[in-house]
Amino acid sequence: MSPILKCIKENNTKSKPIWFMRQAGRYLPEFREIRKKNPDFIKLCLNENLTPEITLQPLKRFQLDAAIIFSDILMLPYGLGQKVEFKKNFGPMLGEVNLNNFLTISEKSFSSKLSPIYKSINITSKNKLINKKDLIGFVGAPWTILVYILNKESPKKDFKNFISDQSKDELVSNLISIIIKFLKIHITNQVNSGATIIQIFDSWAGLVNEDKFLEKYIYLPNRELVNHTKKLGIPAICFPRKIKNYKRFCEDVKPDVISIDYDVDPKTISKEINIPIQGGLDPKFLLGDKDQIKREATKYLNIFNDLPYIFNLGHGILPETDPLMVDYLVKLVKDY
Repeated sequence: MSPILKCIKENNTKSKPIWFMRQAGRYLPEFREIRKKNPDFIKLCLNENLTPEITLQPLKRFQLDAAIIFSDILMLPYGLGQKVEFKKNFGPMLGEVNLNNFLTISEKSFSSKLSPIYKSINITSKNKLINKKDLIGFVGAPWTILVYILNKESPKKDFKNFISDQSKDELVSNLISIIIKFLKIHITNQVNSGATIIQIFDSWAGLVNEDKFLEKYIYLPNRELVNHTKKLGIPAICFPRKIKNYKRFCEDVKPDVISIDYDVDPKTISKEINIPIQGGLDPKFLLGDKDQIKREATKYLNIFNDLPYIFNLGHGILPETDPLMVDYLVKLVKDY
């Protein structure tokens, strides 16, 4: 059994397995070389020759306990037929929403459009670098996908328009149902292709504060995906970024692991939550010196010393991060 699965399934506290969100990508010079020759990000995510190579690049450099498939949460709306592109120095840009197209797309058509992702997972899972390690598949949570589909770009922090606009209730309800349906298909396809863990990224969970909306948009949809993943025999990690009440989220959604962001007090989490915990370290600390990295990382390791804990960041690795600092942090955790 892999170190991460031991932590999750056996509540093992003796070792602290480690992997990073966005560990495959922008901070690595070998990735940047590939990116120069492949400017279309969506096409790159669908390149079954390059995606396994990119996914495994961090494992060639660092003693990590998992690979996470190089992909994007917005492959879901792309699979549903919405235009998705990534503009340099801006981020994702999505096209107009056609509900009729969303309602009529078949499971076969959706899976066919995203089949290169599943082939990439299958190819990666057979690589010797994955031996006794995990291959993590992932999806965006329904709320986060809904935000991108309707907003067509990353939202502002005060983005609440379509929650309170009752005229959009039917559209939003239809979209949430469609999103959940196809996220389940996307999860199943990844697991069938060789993913051993699924992480659910609710990147914009922090935009929802009121109880009546939390149940509708955060707890219930995440719970559906977690239950579906568990039925496939695979652990589900939830990352409800910037949510105000992690304890309630865990009690309601019941993920196998909760991944925390860097705004959360780890001491409070260690006392309130009784499932394996992941993450927390601010990725900005990797831009500092070794003394700062050691001080901040050791804080998390000490707090979660007697608990099942997977070392990770409170968000993805920043593009300007020096790979040597990542190597230092990995060795620090391994030697703890």
